[in-house]
Amino acid sequence: MGLRVSLPLSLAFLLILLTTAFAGVFAAGDGFESSDDGDLLIRQVVGDDHLQNADHHFSLFKKRFGKTYASQQEHDYRLSVFKANLRRALRHQKLDPSAVHGVTQFSDLTPSEFKRTFLGLNRRSPRLRLPADANKAPILPTEDLPKDFDWREHGAVTGVKNQGSCGSCWSFSTTGALEGANFLATGKLVSLSEQQLVDCDHECDPEEKDSCDSGCNGGLMNSAFEYTLKAGGLMREEDYPYSGSDKGSCHFDKSKIVAKVSNFSVVSLDEEQIAANLVKNGPLAVAINAVYMQTYVGGVSCPYICSKRLDHGVLLVGYGSAGYSPIRMKEKPYWIIKNSWGEHWGENGYYKICRGRNVCGVDSMVSTVAAVH
Repeated sequence: MGLRVSLPLSLAFLLILLTTAFAGVFAAGDGFESSDDGDLLIRQVVGDDHLQNADHHFSLFKKRFGKTYASQQEHDYRLSVFKANLRRALRHQKLDPSAVHGVTQFSDLTPSEFKRTFLGLNRRSPRLRLPADANKAPILPTEDLPKDFDWREHGAVTGVKNQGSCGSCWSFSTTGALEGANFLATGKLVSLSEQQLVDCDHECDPEEKDSCDSGCNGGLMNSAFEYTLKAGGLMREEDYPYSGSDKGSCHFDKSKIVAKVSNFSVVSLDEEQIAANLVKNGPLAVAINAVYMQTYVGGVSCPYICSKRLDHGVLLVGYGSAGYSPIRMKEKPYWIIKNSWGEHWGENGYYKICRGRNVCGVDSMVSTVAAVH
């Protein structure tokens, strides 16, 4: 008797939860979102019907993101890549059900092209440990941490930037952390120059001499902090604007420095310590594995399987406790990540990834920086 009663109730409860949870996902049209001309672009790949209409969705993709190709041969090749990425997004959706995966501006790129062009954490070995001589952040109390925290609400985060087709993510992670630290030290939020790092920073990892900061070919945030400390500081973005290229020469003007590094250190892999350092010291420079980010549209990314090999530098700006996972039936605490692919990627340029299990290596390389007052 108990089994016959509880089973239908459980199923009904499950149905209600799933319906409620997915209501926001499908509000724009059952897995699509409207473009300016009323056409529908895939927002979430949820079934084979999207794959069967791939040619039509490729036309919408080209229009939405202004894509043009030099020849019919190139066009046909990109169409085949687009179809493969639809299948990949569908796989990601199944492996990462608490997020939304679909068409992004990167849907005509192979995974290797995407990694080569838009990532850029210069890590030549898969090891996760930081340099042995790196300063360790002191252990902080964690008893009174707020349940939710976001540095955007406290004025310490500049607008989302766009690295373009240059593997300079490491420089944006570096400037973001120093922008926050400089805000805490001076009370002023100043956008700092990534291009100075791209052009002028050639600092090397002390344990991997062939792993040096090298513009669009990648770099490391700790090495960039070391460069900034030695150079004396960073210029404003407006005084040394970003070009998305590393072909120019260094134009660093020491008289125009606006932010200086006092010191920097690495944070323990313990997530409570990461949260405590975030709240006390400002946004943190973080490395991550970005395999799911090529197809990410929104939600809290919490994949069942994800490599911890780090390949992308981002900025940790906050955390939340109310990321709901309709599949796993429980609350999902998450980190709030500022990315450098423009405001039209992800959730207005941001990425949410769940806390608690070092998902995609997000806890493996975390650095805090302090600015000179």
